[in-house]
Amino acid sequence: MRDLALFVLFIVIFLTGMFVLRVGLFNLSGIKLKSILEKITNRSWKGFLAGVLFTGVLQSSSAVMVMTVGLVSSGSIAFPQTIGIILGTNIGSTFTAEFMTFSLNSYIIPGVISGAVLWLLPSTLARSLGTALIGISSIFAAMSGFKFLSSSLANYPFTKHLLAEMDSHLFIAILTGVIITAIIHSSSATIGITMSFLAGGDMALATAIAIMLGSNVGTCITGWMASIGSGKEASLTAYAHIWLNLLGVLIFIPLIHYLETFAQALTSSKDMQLAHASVLFNVITSLAVLPFSKQFANIVLRIHTRKKT
Repeated sequence: MRDLALFVLFIVIFLTGMFVLRVGLFNLSGIKLKSILEKITNRSWKGFLAGVLFTGVLQSSSAVMVMTVGLVSSGSIAFPQTIGIILGTNIGSTFTAEFMTFSLNSYIIPGVISGAVLWLLPSTLARSLGTALIGISSIFAAMSGFKFLSSSLANYPFTKHLLAEMDSHLFIAILTGVIITAIIHSSSATIGITMSFLAGGDMALATAIAIMLGSNVGTCITGWMASIGSGKEASLTAYAHIWLNLLGVLIFIPLIHYLETFAQALTSSKDMQLAHASVLFNVITSLAVLPFSKQFANIVLRIHTRKKT
């Protein structure tokens, strides 16, 4: 029970760190990014680049999706323009997974102290940087905690059974990724937890990739919840996000072992293999759909308009 309680605590620290980091980064650039987003034309590639940039800067695809749903709801942008943005957020979200593979444990305490000192200064810029530093330090502290606890948690009967089932049935691993991400509203946290089991040798890379694929579907719940009561265009944006990620995962299920082999060829580091697999999946699926953004928007419109008639 002690290990489980600590594991939950580290999840809370990770999510809090992500939130604090997002606040710091948003204070530095969020208002400017939002004004840029409002000026995006109907060119899908512009929305795509904006989605990549904004998600990379804010370190949260969910935050960008909520922002996008809000702009659609207010009439600042139209639903078809959001397809490119959604595709961009899928790629931008992979930056966090790559970021988490760095080993910065020795900088955690100095980072928190430096962040606290900066936060005490009267400058808004210094406070924003300090907030971001505290958030980053919290994320790496949580990651260190996940890795420390993964071995002991892997010995629990329930965890042993779940890990064995996921290794034998990748659909269960995908479903696990969907459920965990939907509950904690963070695909980054799900991938971070998965990395800890993967690095400890308690999970096969194919299983970790399946969980990562599931997290791409589970992360859609945040945008869907933000769209409730926000009007038809906002709902269509949320549905488009779900369809894009769900179809991408379904297409890649038979290709998991090929993705595993390719990721292993790129690096010997297990956590980096998962991060690279996430990049490959999201880049391939997003670039494949980008040229057909308008057609895809029309299909989503027809499906969900038909349901209401």
